[in-house]
Parts: sequence; C-alpha cells; structure tokens
Amino acid sequence: MNTILQKEPKRKNLLIVDDMPDNLAIFNALLKSHYDVQVTDSGPSDLLAAEAEPRPDLILLDIMMPEMDGYEVLKRLKDNPRTQNIPVIFVTALNGAEDEALGFALGAMDYISKPVKPPIVLARIRAQLDLKEARDILRDQNAYLEAEVQRRQLENQQVQLQLLQSEKLTAIGRLAAGIAHEINNPIGFVSSNLNTLKDYMDDLFMAFDTFDALATTTPLPSDALQQFRSIKQQKNIDFLRSDIPHLIAESYEGISRVKSIIQDLRSFSHMGENKWQLANMHQILDSTLDIIWNELKYHCTVRKHYGEIPEIYCLPSQINQVFMNLLVNASQAIKAAGTIDIRTGQSGDQVWVEITDSGEGIPPEHINRLFEPFFTTKPVGKGTGLGLSISQNIVKKHQGVIEVTSQIGQGTTFRVVLPINPQKQD
Repeated sequence: MNTILQKEPKRKNLLIVDDMPDNLAIFNALLKSHYDVQVTDSGPSDLLAAEAEPRPDLILLDIMMPEMDGYEVLKRLKDNPRTQNIPVIFVTALNGAEDEALGFALGAMDYISKPVKPPIVLARIRAQLDLKEARDILRDQNAYLEAEVQRRQLENQQVQLQLLQSEKLTAIGRLAAGIAHEINNPIGFVSSNLNTLKDYMDDLFMAFDTFDALATTTPLPSDALQQFRSIKQQKNIDFLRSDIPHLIAESYEGISRVKSIIQDLRSFSHMGENKWQLANMHQILDSTLDIIWNELKYHCTVRKHYGEIPEIYCLPSQINQVFMNLLVNASQAIKAAGTIDIRTGQSGDQVWVEITDSGEGIPPEHINRLFEPFFTTKPVGKGTGLGLSISQNIVKKHQGVIEVTSQIGQGTTFRVVLPINPQKQD
C-alpha cells in the first residue's frame, strides 16, 4: 500500500498590537492554537515588528493607544513598501461611521468591535488571510506573466534583428557580386595593358642598347652622337631602366590584391544564402577579415594560427556574422595598438575557433552578462548590446557553444566550438 505524504500548510504569522495587557492575553489564548502569534503594546514597536522576518501575514491593530494611535500606525505601514501589503484589521471600541470611514480610507481591511466575540474574530481573520493568499497568487502570476511577456518581446526583437541582418547580408551580397563583376572587367584590361607595356618597354630599352652598341663600333656624325648622349643623360635612361620594372611589379601586386578582394566579395556575396551547406571555416574567416580590414588595419596586427580542420555543415552567412561580431569587438577592445590572434583546431567530431585580443579585458562582474540582450559596456550610440546575444543564438542553433575568458589588462578570448556534422536542420 502506497502512502501519499502531504506537506502540512505553513502556519500563518499574526501580529497583535494593543496597549492593554488583558486584551493581548485574550487574543493570544484565542489564536495561538491556530497561528504563530506575536504581541506588541505600542505603535512604534508594531512598526519594528512588522518589518522583521518573518513578516506577519496579518496585523490586529488597536486604535486608541498612547504615543501613536492606530490610524498613524496604519498610515506608516502603508507608506512603507516592505509592509504596505500586510492586511490590517482594526480591533477597537470606536464603532462610529466616521471612525470606520477613516480607517477604511487609510487602508484597513476590516473592523472588529470590542468586546470581541471569538467566532467573529476567527472568521474574519480567516477571511482576510484567504484574501491575502489569493492576492499574493494573483500578484505572483501577474509578475510571471509580465516577465514572460518581456522575455517573448526580447526573443521577437532578436529574431527580427537576425532577419534584418540576414536581409542586409543578402543585399550586401548582391551589391558585392555586382561590384565584383563591374571591377573585374577593367582589372582584366589593366592587367593586359601592363603586360603589353612591359613588352613595349623591353623593346624600347633594347633599341637604346642597340644604338649604344652601334655608336661604339660604327662611325656616326658627331652632332647626332652628341645629341643622343645628351638626351640619354637628360632623361636619365639608366635610372628609368632600373625603376620601371619596380613600378610594373608594384602595379602587378596591386592588381593581384584587387583580384583577391574581388574573390572575397564573390565569396561574401554567397554568404547571404540562408541554406545549410558544407563550408571552410578558414575561407569564412579570411573573407571576413578582408571585408572589415579598414576596422583593423590601423591599430591591430592580426596573426593567424590555423590548424588542420575539415569543412563543417552550417549556415555560412550566420557563421560569418558570428566571426564578424567577434572580430569587430576584438578590434574595439584595443584602444591604441595591439594584436588579434586567430586559432583553429579540431577536437573529436568538433572544430573550434579562438579569437584573442590584447585589449583592456572585461571586468569579472560583466562576464556573466555579456550574452544578455541589450547589455553593453560601450558608450551610448556605440553599440546595441545585441551582437553577442545574436552570436550565441546562432552558435546554439548550430548545436555548438561559445565561451569567453578574460583578464583585466591582458585581453579576452572568445572560443566558438561547432560540430562538424550537426543533426539535420529544418
């Protein structure tokens, strides 16, 4: 046979305030078998007892007392946030309509006239305690509902922001693809022209060399020879012969850099595609670095420590957003000049990416709040406080984790761990 153990209901705490010892004794004898009873004999002591723990669930308050009457006591109880919700029943010989009106206006819940009748006292106390319990339940439910509404609103705001960010990435991707296409054509003919120019310059210097050789073996008119040598010296042909190849080489290097940027723009243009696919984390990191390079180049030295990692199944557009948020935050954490180290590796069926800055570090009291929506340590207007919260949601969506460690004055490390093959997503 199973026995169901039921928890006994907690006894309620009553505070009785009366300046007459006989009255206190009567109430104590009547109520102590039903409740935990505390008695005081003055208004000031009542105020102190009402704030003490455990606080009373109900107060029986006499009106006619020396030093401070019951009306003043009730007023002070209602003015104090710690005691204003404790129901108060006046127990008094004053039973005129004006007395009752004043008491109810101040916030009394009921009146019991002296001399008291035990059944009436017990019934009215029970009624007020039941009402208080119902009010407390409603208040708790209301607080829960308000908190739930706020939580849902924050979730909706984050979802909306992610949708807007995804749309923005898609729009930027289209723009990047268009720019890459438009730039690629002129880059092509500039590169071709450089090749032709190099050939022309080689021919031109060969002609100079041939003329020089002829001048040393074949008699030429002295005027013409002198004029040729004067022009050669005046135009500093020997300097041009050494400098022009450097200029052409630098131009080739610039063209190569532009082609690399175009390739990154093309890769970035595909990141707006919100579909699951295999992706190379190193390519995503490199493309992200190129896109935000202006944010980094003046005060950050980026050092890559890439390990051997496989491609992972993910939403590249969203993973790009995570790395972009972390790298921009790392840059902003470095006030003057510093380094950002990017490390990657594999652990079992997961890959990890660490982004470490040499910035100011994050105070310990802020670490646990970093991923809260709208929490930011940046000045007003410098950040929404949603970047890390969104990043965490993206990583969770990929069934991964994002962790942070920081030391004041030494810097911060964010570690993103992602499964290689997460469970199939809708």
